Amino acid sequence: MGVNLRTNVPHSARVYDYFLGGKDNFEADRTAAEDVIKIAPYMPTSVRANRDFMIRVIRHLAAERGVDQFIDIGTGLPTSPNLHEVAQGADPAARVIYVDNDPLVLVHARALLTSTPQGRTRYIQADLNDPDAIIGSPEVRETFDFTRPVALCLIAVVHFIHDDDTVRSIIDRLMEALPAGSFLTLSTIALDSAPGKLVSEAVAQYNRRGIMSKARTRAQIEGLFDGFRLIEPGVVPVHRWRPDATALPVDDKMVSMYGGLAIKD
Repeated sequence: MGVNLRTNVPHSARVYDYFLGGKDNFEADRTAAEDVIKIAPYMPTSVRANRDFMIRVIRHLAAERGVDQFIDIGTGLPTSPNLHEVAQGADPAARVIYVDNDPLVLVHARALLTSTPQGRTRYIQADLNDPDAIIGSPEVRETFDFTRPVALCLIAVVHFIHDDDTVRSIIDRLMEALPAGSFLTLSTIALDSAPGKLVSEAVAQYNRRGIMSKARTRAQIEGLFDGFRLIEPGVVPVHRWRPDATALPVDDKMVSMYGGLAIKD
């Protein structure tokens, strides 16, 4: 596949992979990540806490809410356990559609398609900024039963869209297409998080490296859930969202991401 990886330019998915301790990154990505860590030493812990949030919220939806249809937009590079592995671990018949606009993720998408025999996983190369193309895609229409709830997952992706109205419009369009009883879960960079001023400095370092990001206040993040009913405990630091017995102890000062889960009544 003729994909230009531009290994000399830092890439958001590869930097994230480095923070998670992965191997799908290059020198430019590692340098960019270390520059951020110099400003914000909490970053690897925060990224791992966000990953653990994804695992808990998907397990909650599959095991406790009976959701067996998931669409994950802004998938990023595969990192085990991937979302479908968590969902199908609770319900082997779960169906998962991954969506990303990055050709680099497409290169690795094979790792996202290791479904159980009872379930199904599919991958769409599409852009969050074009929700109609996502919802109207044959993959979505063929995979999901729209008479039953679907979980829309926007994990660590909306901070790449700076305009709040644009994010709200995208979420509303996607959720409008899903039946009542569907869920929205998202996580994003929070200005109100314990690292405080360091968050703004870390985001500025990302932006200087060409990875354009935006941190939001807790109130702004809560606003992204407007029109849907938040599930307890609401919008909180990701490590504070229903921690379970497997959760590793995390210092509040080491997490800069907030997340939440809401239902469409």
